[in-house]
Amino acid sequence: MEEILRADSLYHIYESNAEDGNVVALRGLSVSIRNGEAVAVVGPSGSGKSTLLKCLGALMKPSAGSVELAGRRVTRLTGSELVSLRQQTVSFIFQDSNLLPHLNALNNVAQPLLHQGELARPSRKKAQALLDRLGVGDRALGMPEQLSGGEQQRVAIARALITNPKLILADEPTGALDPITSREVLALFKQLHKEDGVAFLLVTHSKEVASFCQRSLELREGRFIAQHGGDVDIADLSDSRELIVDDSGTVTLPPDVLLEIGGPGRFELPEVSRDLLHLERVEDDRIHVGGAGTMKLSSTCPACFHQYGDSDEQLCPECGSSRPMIQA
Repeated sequence: MEEILRADSLYHIYESNAEDGNVVALRGLSVSIRNGEAVAVVGPSGSGKSTLLKCLGALMKPSAGSVELAGRRVTRLTGSELVSLRQQTVSFIFQDSNLLPHLNALNNVAQPLLHQGELARPSRKKAQALLDRLGVGDRALGMPEQLSGGEQQRVAIARALITNPKLILADEPTGALDPITSREVLALFKQLHKEDGVAFLLVTHSKEVASFCQRSLELREGRFIAQHGGDVDIADLSDSRELIVDDSGTVTLPPDVLLEIGGPGRFELPEVSRDLLHLERVEDDRIHVGGAGTMKLSSTCPACFHQYGDSDEQLCPECGSSRPMIQA
């Protein structure tokens, strides 16, 4: 399957006059996303997720390395060529909606089509249809300052979808939404992914969002340290490996083995005997993420312990709490 996005050996350095010196945000990252594939990037704050997203979407030029969108090397394009390629290929959704404050919701959504030269009337008609689809059609004439955070984000999502992009780059796309609205947005993402073949790269802390993707990439200190889910793109390990322990007790692991165990960290030795060493990462250092998985509505309200039974209610009838999703 052809790739919609490819990055090779990405580095990005933020120059600083502080005593600590420059900050290396990305350290030789390589990643590829195939047409119609959904990939999640997970990791703690400061690991380089937002910088990666901006470099991949050609919003920021990396210090070194290359990025290709739809087979075209973005670093070799002129400004107008790059704008045209982005308009035809990729859309962005950020946690803060980035709506234009002087335009109402309808015109915010229609704006990308107007930039592409479409007439105002058909552009606004398409924008209204998307707002209706996302449940904010009645807020089409509202200015951004008049909209709630969740409404602003749904308008931003509609704006990202209106150009029928082949790839959506999203930074915590449901972070400002309540659980029920978040599920509605994810359902729309799934529909676009399944029916229209839209590819996704989602930066998220949410298990529910990550479970929508075929695979998840763990990012730590500017490096991918592990992959999870189906179709993991690392070398298969053979049945056994020879590792040499030197006189000082130092063990050097091959890069693919280090990637497979989730990167460097602290490990316990629950089992040690002659000629046998068993390593397990300490519980505090473990990150439990998954790739493609199945989430289901919880059968019990965590607030008041109401039993939902076979009901598909989204709000608890006893205390009004949002019904959570759990791993099936």
